[in-house]
Amino acid sequence: MRIVVAEACQLAGGVRRPLMVHLSTLSRTAAGSRATRIAVAGDGAGALGARTAAAAAATRRLGFERGRAGTRTMSPPRAGDKTLGTLSWEKTFTEELPGEPGGVDPSPRQVHSAFWSATEPTDGSGKPAHLIAYSREATALLDLDESQCTTSDFAQFFGGKSLLDLKDLRPFAQNYGGHQFGHWAGQLGDGRAMTLGEVVNSRGERWEVQLKGAGLTPYSRRADGRAVLRSSVREFLCSEAMFHLGVPTTRASSLVGTGDGVYRDMFYNGNVKLEKGAVVCRLAPSFVRFGTFQLPAVRGEDETPMVRKLADYVIKHHFPEAEAGGAEEPGSKYERMYQKVVEDSAKLVVEWQGCGFVHGVLNTDNMSILSLTIDYGPFGFLERFNVNYTPNTTDVPGYRYAYKNQPQIVLWNLAQLGSALATAGLFEIERAQEILDKYGGALTANYEAKMAAKLGLSEYSQELSIGLMQLMSGCKADMTNTYRSLSEVTRMQGEDLSKIPGGLSAVLEEAGASEEQRAEWLEWIKGYHAALRADPMPAEEQAKLQDATNPCFILRNHLCQEAIEAAEDGDFGPVHDLLDLLRRPYEDQEGKESYKRVVPEEMDGPGVSMLSCSS
Repeated sequence: MRIVVAEACQLAGGVRRPLMVHLSTLSRTAAGSRATRIAVAGDGAGALGARTAAAAAATRRLGFERGRAGTRTMSPPRAGDKTLGTLSWEKTFTEELPGEPGGVDPSPRQVHSAFWSATEPTDGSGKPAHLIAYSREATALLDLDESQCTTSDFAQFFGGKSLLDLKDLRPFAQNYGGHQFGHWAGQLGDGRAMTLGEVVNSRGERWEVQLKGAGLTPYSRRADGRAVLRSSVREFLCSEAMFHLGVPTTRASSLVGTGDGVYRDMFYNGNVKLEKGAVVCRLAPSFVRFGTFQLPAVRGEDETPMVRKLADYVIKHHFPEAEAGGAEEPGSKYERMYQKVVEDSAKLVVEWQGCGFVHGVLNTDNMSILSLTIDYGPFGFLERFNVNYTPNTTDVPGYRYAYKNQPQIVLWNLAQLGSALATAGLFEIERAQEILDKYGGALTANYEAKMAAKLGLSEYSQELSIGLMQLMSGCKADMTNTYRSLSEVTRMQGEDLSKIPGGLSAVLEEAGASEEQRAEWLEWIKGYHAALRADPMPAEEQAKLQDATNPCFILRNHLCQEAIEAAEDGDFGPVHDLLDLLRRPYEDQEGKESYKRVVPEEMDGPGVSMLSCSS
């Protein structure tokens, strides 16, 4: 992690001490339960393991696979032949884990000794739902025939209006807790999401099908369980955009308008407005979070044994390699599971840093046990390069979840997960510390491989990488367009350049770079060309590697906002256009230059580039 933090630090003008996250001996919390105490010294993240040549080679092989359904590579889905009535539903979560006794009761309450509560979608208005968009790639994961997606039953079912009398469903809301902005928040749970069940497809993959915005659950607290159109458009588009970028993520199969009105105070300033309601259907092999383990661990001895039950369930269905183990993988299955989560979380945050994605709400309840990007709230992509960028208005002025801080926040969250597992006696705290200490090495190896590929180099150059980021930061150049323009620079490495190549020059012109800054860029290019020529990789292969690593297109917030405004007026075309564009983010698509445009300055602030958690 030394490289990631060092680069962010130099750009921010600060000097950081190494971060040491220590899982100390077990102690009593204020609530009287047994829990591990976390001691954090410093605010960087160095000295956490060492890189090895084998690890570096492995991450190069693993780091650039695109289209993963999570941390495990799955076969590409093919068009299905199922109807809604013939989908193969299972209920392992509710059958194998303890739930709350009784029937459906959405009244808010504290739920104890249970991982789930029975729920059901509720119709907020009696108006029929209408389809806004669907993802054919995500829908294919369910083996659903694409022709089903345009039927009325599809809209009513995935809009939470009717369960169509399907007998194999057992809708539920998950119970979990979490740390929010570094503070324990107690019980949280699925406040506006409910899982309908699990579909097992023809490839043997299990996909949990979840509706977000379909009504009240016991965990809705003072809210209404609904979601508004603007936040639903964002989650739908970004889920699929991240998948096509190659970033592990939950999926979104459909976006349905409910016809319901939903009241929201977007900026928590008393300006409540009636907005259009919508439901996103989300898919994931599992929606278990770090906070699902934390809540029973914190609540005390009566509930602490539930942590082991949950770990056994997760290992059985999602970490078979941890169950199997072997002579080359010493330790218990719980240790192997935790180690896998640590390694995969390091890979995930490197993918974020590589494409400039900023999650915005990296609370422990928003961390997937499968290391998927989950819960798309006030997210954003870094445009004008600024390592202090946070897309969440609630995160100001602390900037806890800013771009530069994501690697260390993921580490902190992993420490909380390790604490919960150790509290339940799944392994000793000293062993948890040993596993956690491997995060830095995994992060560094993955990060160096990613940044080397972005520059078209076989080996990582800290000098070139830091130098480039300093230049981008100095003139606020667009991150995506800058990296994408470098393959043109790479193809010109045999030339004696007296001026900056056209693509990069256009990026700098848009950024308003001064002549002095342009001269600094030209000096960096000369050093970059020297490194490229010294690299054993042929020039064209270098450029192709860059074009396969640096996207042309990302989901820019102002484009998303334009699609939202059109959808609110009943025009869903811009949503469809963005979805189609983002299916091929690494291709320079003809006639799509406007989608590369940096956010206009008048939109670069609250309401577009920065948002609240309100949805």
